[in-house]
Amino acid sequence: MKGENQTSATEFIIVGFYDFPHLLVPLFLSFLLIYILVLLGNLLIMVIVYSNKQLHTPMFFFLTNLAFLDISYTTMIFPNMLAHFFLEVTHISLNGCLLQMFCFMFMVSTEFFLLAVMAYDRYVAICNPLRYVTIMNDVVCLKLAAVCWLFSLIDPIPHIVLTSRLSFCGSHTINHFFCDVVVVMTLSCSSTGDIEAASYVVGTLVGVAPFALTITSYINIISTILKIRSTEGRRKAFSTCASHLTVVILFYGVICSTYMRPSSTASVKYNKVLSLLYVALTPLCNPIIYCLKNTEFKNTLRKGKST
Repeated sequence: MKGENQTSATEFIIVGFYDFPHLLVPLFLSFLLIYILVLLGNLLIMVIVYSNKQLHTPMFFFLTNLAFLDISYTTMIFPNMLAHFFLEVTHISLNGCLLQMFCFMFMVSTEFFLLAVMAYDRYVAICNPLRYVTIMNDVVCLKLAAVCWLFSLIDPIPHIVLTSRLSFCGSHTINHFFCDVVVVMTLSCSSTGDIEAASYVVGTLVGVAPFALTITSYINIISTILKIRSTEGRRKAFSTCASHLTVVILFYGVICSTYMRPSSTASVKYNKVLSLLYVALTPLCNPIIYCLKNTEFKNTLRKGKST
């Protein structure tokens, strides 16, 4: 039976980083710098790929999708997070909170699918090079990109619908810098079993399936590379997927450390710091990794400097 003080929340209070009062100024400056670098780095990738016909290939087509994705979800979170440093109390409506949750989960899911499709692209390029142009033609690439974005809607919709039906009592304070579904669930007086069950089911579709495709692709890639007799041939083959493999390891490492910890080890401050790894570290590192590790990209930059 619901308690008398149990209500449907109309708004929440987001604490942000006010539980680190002595670090507010350096944190604000650091996050502002990170946001600017994320925008510049990912915009640079999109502009370079668009303006160089040599980079109009499936790999760089999916890379521009990834760069656009990184810009989108950092822009969804960072401006609000930076504004919180000037407001001791920041209110957000229930609908605004649900919208933020929807966008964040949608974009995380899209990255799962994009990285899996990019792994498949590298698999075809290395394991079936003679048919690469035929298999990964423009129509196929557009369809795969559309699938990545559309299938990602599978994840947030059931979570948002079920969360909107929760009742809340007592504190409506979210000790985080955005509306994370895990944190919002802890404020509810209602049973969250349905949401947890949906997380397991949807997580299998959105997380495990793309992960399995990524792992399978790289098992075949590594097996093919090891069969190449010359050291130079193996080096060239591996260089075509080294940047993507690095991004995959970074992404899954951060996701696992953030969302796959035992609940007994979770703490509010620890969870906030780990969440920063995902919303700040991966979109910041992705353009750096591709600029440093991808041979085609580096060659294009060198040609641009020499002209």
